[in-house]
Amino acid sequence: MANLRDLGLSEYEARAYRALLQTGPTTAKELSQVSEVPMGRIYDVLNSIEQYNLVRSQTASRPKKYVAVEPSTALDRLLEDKKRELAEKENQYEEIVDELTATLDSNEPHEETFWTAAVGPEEVDDLLVERIAAADDRVVMVASTVSERFDIDSIGERVAAALEEALDRDIEVSLLMRPALVDDLPSSVGKRYRTSLSPHRNFDCRTSDDVSGTFTIVDDTEVCIEVPHPLRGSDRFAMINLKDRSFASDVRAEFEPRWEEAEPLTF
Repeated sequence: MANLRDLGLSEYEARAYRALLQTGPTTAKELSQVSEVPMGRIYDVLNSIEQYNLVRSQTASRPKKYVAVEPSTALDRLLEDKKRELAEKENQYEEIVDELTATLDSNEPHEETFWTAAVGPEEVDDLLVERIAAADDRVVMVASTVSERFDIDSIGERVAAALEEALDRDIEVSLLMRPALVDDLPSSVGKRYRTSLSPHRNFDCRTSDDVSGTFTIVDDTEVCIEVPHPLRGSDRFAMINLKDRSFASDVRAEFEPRWEEAEPLTF
């Protein structure tokens, strides 16, 4: 059940405000008795909720009297206070992340062979988006079959957005696919290609019949290899991420001549 404490009030502050709603204008002494807030604390509590703009005081009266602000107004003020507090926290965390990003060094053994795997469409996208985001120089994507990666209206949107962000970081992105795939792609892909990807000077898309497999090369150091579903070849079953500079170089060496002979894609 919701409680005023959920919006930042202490137990005594919540008791005092609720009691004021019941009593109407009253003195600190009377409020202490009704709310069961100790007399030694009641003035501090009243000052506190007055700073929250939850009560008004009648300073001309002797003794001083207090009255509660209407609940709808009081709750709106508490909510705004919480929003400001959260916005400040968000800015603080963003500054911390920016500072740590600039100072932390990766401890990954770049020269060691390392592999991991993701199973399931969403997990595959998570892994691919992560690796694209980690790119420092170039991303090469090769596609021989239509998969959910190119379904821009669903989870493939995340991959497309990751490519756009990579291009904004001046990462070179190369996409090579079989010509037959162009007719099978959703119309949304053509729209994104024309409006978001193609205008980037670092993006290039070409087609070639000499394409097999679906994989992504990141910075010539790692390869993300898509594993098709054993019964539904157009669906992704898993992805293997292999960090091996030698293997990535071999794959890149096989890719380059096919890329040079490929035809530029136009929608």
